[in-house]
Amino acid sequence: MKQNLEQSAKPLKTEHSKTRRFNRYRFDVRMQVSVFRDGATTQLWGRTNEIAEDGVGATVTGELKSGEVVSLEFPIPIAPLMMKLRAVVRYSEGLRCGFEFLVVTAQQRETMRQLCESLAMAS
Repeated sequence: MKQNLEQSAKPLKTEHSKTRRFNRYRFDVRMQVSVFRDGATTQLWGRTNEIAEDGVGATVTGELKSGEVVSLEFPIPIAPLMMKLRAVVRYSEGLRCGFEFLVVTAQQRETMRQLCESLAMAS
């Protein structure tokens, strides 16, 4: 997995790069998305395509609405090896979504910083 991350971990330049708080990096792993709607939890699967200290971009198996709060779970190549975070859908274009992390603990924030730092060094 580490070799795959090293090959794909290049900073992404987008039209929003100058206004973003954190650099984005290519990051391709499978993720699970859970959303609570109409009294039931819906499970979706997806693949991340970019990550930053404050959020992640992904393509998911179902439509999400901008503003929905979701739970995300995805593997990372450093301890604790799995991230479980709450996030808000910031944009949704078809099956492609951008998520901003919510209620991040100090430990989770530090782990995301370390992950992005390792992705930056690998590029």
